[in-house]
Amino acid sequence: KHLSFLPASMYTEIQREQPDSGNILNQPDYIDGNPDLIKPKKLLNPVKASKSHQELHRELLMNHKRGLSMESKPELQRVLEHRRRNQLIRQKKEEEEAKKLQSPFEKELLKRHQRLDQLEKEQEKQEDHAPEFIKVKENLRRTSTVTGIEKAA
Repeated sequence: KHLSFLPASMYTEIQREQPDSGNILNQPDYIDGNPDLIKPKKLLNPVKASKSHQELHRELLMNHKRGLSMESKPELQRVLEHRRRNQLIRQKKEEEEAKKLQSPFEKELLKRHQRLDQLEKEQEKQEDHAPEFIKVKENLRRTSTVTGIEKAA
């Protein structure tokens, strides 16, 4: 209903003639008092009707009246977070102490172990780059020595 091309006086006359469609939708037809009609009842919200929801709502209202902050965490959650934080701090301290208490001999063993691991990784890389026939030849040597040992036994 775009009537911008009409002069303002005609627009107001058309509005008066047209019934207001919004009013019809706002007024239900059962208000006229017809006894034959069944009047609708408001449905209950099952969440709001539940006991747990009512108790929670009552508790929230009481806390609000007392002025308790809703943003503060429950006591149990605060205690658990405090314990978790203390446990992490304790673990870090224990790790630092363990590093400090390592003897020079243990440090040297650790270095050698890391060096050996690195050498093994390099050998694996070299074996991966080797041609296929060399790998097969090495496997044949290994199997032939294994079968030779089994025959001797």
